[in-house]
Amino acid sequence: MRVAIAGAGAVGRSIAKELIDGGHQVMLIERQDGQFEPDAVEQADWVLGDACEVSTLEESGIERCDVVIAATGDDKVNLVVSLLAKTEFAVRRVVARVNNPANEWLYTDAWGVDVAVSTPRILAAMVEEAVSVGDLVRLLTFRQGQANLVELTLPDQTPLAGRPVSDLALPRDAALVTILRGDRVIVPQPEDPLEPGDELLFVASAEVENDIRKALGY
Repeated sequence: MRVAIAGAGAVGRSIAKELIDGGHQVMLIERQDGQFEPDAVEQADWVLGDACEVSTLEESGIERCDVVIAATGDDKVNLVVSLLAKTEFAVRRVVARVNNPANEWLYTDAWGVDVAVSTPRILAAMVEEAVSVGDLVRLLTFRQGQANLVELTLPDQTPLAGRPVSDLALPRDAALVTILRGDRVIVPQPEDPLEPGDELLFVASAEVENDIRKALGY
């Protein structure tokens, strides 16, 4: 993929390095001279300019990108970049960083955001996930489709032990996408048995999260 990242601070550079290591083409857009350091991520294309300006985005060729990531430390900037990328340049996928959780409600498809990533929320979710067994933890929200990535860890005494995935009577708007078991990542098949300690990852609408709990016996 070709990915454009608005904001070449510590977060933007870290994302760029990870994506480059994954074999993707990356372009970093930075408006501040002090942050414009092409030597910091040599494999990326660098653009000096304001990503909130249509002219900068045009000159960078952002319409050729598969994904735009708004990763600055300013929520207002991230929302403007997201809106321009989606509405003016029809970028297929827009991911935006949420700096202040109080602004998270703004990060919707109305502002061109497909996925909002809130570091405080993710950290809180990781803490909950680490200590919560037998309860549903929301890890990530996909704003455009109003769907969530949620996790539940089966306790040691789960009644589901040994039962196949096909026995789970999940609601219509929920799907079990992955089972994490030790070091393994399992793409669940109907005949796969469940085990105590399994971390089950679901994609589901918020309305059916309680139904998932019921299907798992909680």
